[in-house]
Amino acid sequence: MPKMKTHRGAAKRYKKTASGKFKRAHAFKRHILNKKSSKRKRKLRKGTYVNVAELKIVRKLLPYV
Repeated sequence: MPKMKTHRGAAKRYKKTASGKFKRAHAFKRHILNKKSSKRKRKLRKGTYVNVAELKIVRKLLPYV
């Protein structure tokens, strides 16, 4: 069987932590920011972890991480 390819788009978006979780950035912070509150924009700056429901998909996209 050939080697699996890493999904390059996913590789740029997710980083694996030592505990095996995947870190990601929040969405909705690129444009149309004037209608969003300062509190909301501030919270979007921080990273978060990939949800358990999507973990299987991310692991499939990044087989060698």
